[in-house]
Amino acid sequence: MSDLEIRRATAEDVPAIVALLADDVRGATRESPDDPALYVAAFERVAADPQQHLMVAVRDGRTIATLQLSVIAGLSRRGTVRTVIEAVRVDSRERGNGLGTELIEWAVAESARLGASLVQLTSDAGRTDAHRFYQRLGFTASHLGFKREI
Repeated sequence: MSDLEIRRATAEDVPAIVALLADDVRGATRESPDDPALYVAAFERVAADPQQHLMVAVRDGRTIATLQLSVIAGLSRRGTVRTVIEAVRVDSRERGNGLGTELIEWAVAESARLGASLVQLTSDAGRTDAHRFYQRLGFTASHLGFKREI
């Protein structure tokens, strides 16, 4: 996939990112592509934070995948810096061709470059195919995650 470019997202990428987030069984019910102001404001917050890396994968001028990589410094694990991979989406027309693997392996390598020694992610409990995918890439289902909307 040498023709793939993985780069930081720009404001111009926001509509394509939102479309990827919404093109998903779960995303279809929680995203609002028809209200771009919400996403522009969110993008500005993310872009202003140097510990946030909102990325897009582009091929032939078309955004075909996205993820967000967050760097978290902490005291636990002897001051381990960790990254969290979030909001991974691959265009449904591009799935099954190795793009997801390339994107996650890029995120792991980038995490190491950023000084992290631990990479973590969460995946919706119902996404069993995604769980197998992440385990195949060396991730361990070591924790049980919880969320609380406020």
